[in-house]
Amino acid sequence: MERNRVWRHALCATALLGAATGALAQAYPIKPVRMIIPFAAGGATDVVIRIVATRLPEVLGQQVVIDNRAGAGGLIGTHIAAKANADGYTLLATSTAHTIVPNLYKNVPFDPLKDFTPIMQIASQPYGLTVHPSLGVKTVKELIALAQKQAGTLNYASSGHGSAGHLFQAVFVSMAKLDMVHVPYKGSALARADLLGGQIKIMNLGLSSVITNHKAGQVRIIAVTSAKRSPELPDVPAVAETLPGYDASLWTGFLAPHGTPAAVINRIHRDVMKLVQAHEIGAAFERVGTHVVATDPKAFGEFLKREHAKWGGVVREMKLQVD
Repeated sequence: MERNRVWRHALCATALLGAATGALAQAYPIKPVRMIIPFAAGGATDVVIRIVATRLPEVLGQQVVIDNRAGAGGLIGTHIAAKANADGYTLLATSTAHTIVPNLYKNVPFDPLKDFTPIMQIASQPYGLTVHPSLGVKTVKELIALAQKQAGTLNYASSGHGSAGHLFQAVFVSMAKLDMVHVPYKGSALARADLLGGQIKIMNLGLSSVITNHKAGQVRIIAVTSAKRSPELPDVPAVAETLPGYDASLWTGFLAPHGTPAAVINRIHRDVMKLVQAHEIGAAFERVGTHVVATDPKAFGEFLKREHAKWGGVVREMKLQVD
């Protein structure tokens, strides 16, 4: 009889937990949701996130407040998100730098894997190896030849140490056996502005942030960083056509602070999935050189582990770690 009583209590507790979880999923959200983007407005990640975030209130039923917290390659905004309450009212909208930067710096105040709960990856896009027209190069081969001729004097910009643009260009420099100078900026918007003005001649930028300028002739994308050509720029070759084996793309996705209830994670995943599967969102992604990648939380978590290991290997091999 004692054992039966214990089982009854256990069953009741399970039922109550299930009811509470269901109630939480139904109640959430009851107030605006803060979405931290750890990069500057106008950058590749920001452009893609805003396509989804501006439509998210339609399915979530609450306002979504975008909070750009740029700095230190994404460390500042990501740390803020890691310390936030795990209640679903603070989300992190991030990208490839999330798995690069923690490998680059020796003292990072959070764990990019353990301190966050994956929600889903929503997109992938190549970067564009972009030059100012005044540089006088139109192909990857011409850029390599110029860099060899002017060894140690050509600069390339990035949005900061550990940013995707930094690592994508560093891998290019390494594979081509070049000597180029990295100029880190405090955000992609500032670097992009100097590229447009000709103060900086070379930069790797997400297609979503530079494709319009390329089509207007303000800058020239001489190659894309993905293994194959981008459907949005079919006449622009992939870097791999000159440097076989080169392949680097920018992923974009949503995470929540570790401990966020599963019911809330599932609700957000369900609502975002509705959006990214809509034709208009897919079309908007395509216009900025991006394609939809809709994964579930488990798959995204496994992907993050692989990306963290991959970029950790690159950082160590190229001896890029900084204090």
